[in-house]
Amino acid sequence: MDTLVRHTAELTGGELAEVRALLDGAFGGRFAEEDFEHALGGVHVLVRSADGELVAHGSVVQRRAVHRGRALRTGYVEAVAVRADRRRQGLGGRVMDGLERVIGGAYLLGALSASADGAGLYAGRGWQVWAGELGTLGPGGPVRLAEEEGTTYVWAPPGAALPDPAGRLDFDWRNGDVL
Repeated sequence: MDTLVRHTAELTGGELAEVRALLDGAFGGRFAEEDFEHALGGVHVLVRSADGELVAHGSVVQRRAVHRGRALRTGYVEAVAVRADRRRQGLGGRVMDGLERVIGGAYLLGALSASADGAGLYAGRGWQVWAGELGTLGPGGPVRLAEEEGTTYVWAPPGAALPDPAGRLDFDWRNGDVL
């Protein structure tokens, strides 16, 4: 296995097409174009098998989360996927190792929205469900995202502390799924 860490700008068109195909397969065709767009512009972790096939991927992109009037530079995890025939072999953990190194070196907070299938991976690594309210700073002003509560996980890099869940965590707006 070979693990590569690359910025989107360093990936070729062919590599991006491989990532897209992996995501489409891993999510059963339910990975929208906006979801793919959300995964770009940051740092990718790509795991390749011995024969060079892409078998796992994840990325971390910069977001802003506002908590009690303070904007937190947040490493937001996107597009974590393992090819179906390679699951339960530690590849998701390998992807998260790389992403957590990036978050720990560059961000004040890590965050992600977990599917039911992925929640165990994140919880097992010390990510915690955000216990407070969530929102976004939308085009019309602040909006609560109650439907995201319970599926959004946060992680503090070593030496840092999580924000107090008594204050709402508001993420920057984007098209498609905000979280």
